[in-house]
Amino acid sequence: MLVKAKGDLQAVSASRLRDGVAVWLSAGHRWMEDVADAGAFTGAALQQALAVAQADSAAGLVVDVYPLDVAVADGRTRPLHVRERMKARGPSVRPDLGKQAVTPAISRAPERAA
Repeated sequence: MLVKAKGDLQAVSASRLRDGVAVWLSAGHRWMEDVADAGAFTGAALQQALAVAQADSAAGLVVDVYPLDVAVADGRTRPLHVRERMKARGPSVRPDLGKQAVTPAISRAPERAA
């Protein structure tokens, strides 16, 4: 984990082991490829989400599980840290690479200063 989550609202990120794709845990505890679909957790719900993620890591489904600070606007979860936004989209200087290249809605999502 490179970024330490310290906000009140957090999501859970990981990399899917079979293909290395960045994924985020949904409110229903399913791994999603779009950070906008990530669950935003607090308190006991966050601890439960982390426990589910750690169990999936132990089962070999995902690796590098960690919480990240997020905000929710218009029903979409958005990372607050620039590193996490780049993980979700792709490199900011190469919009032709990463998830933003294959999912245009990701690149059109408005930025929010962290």
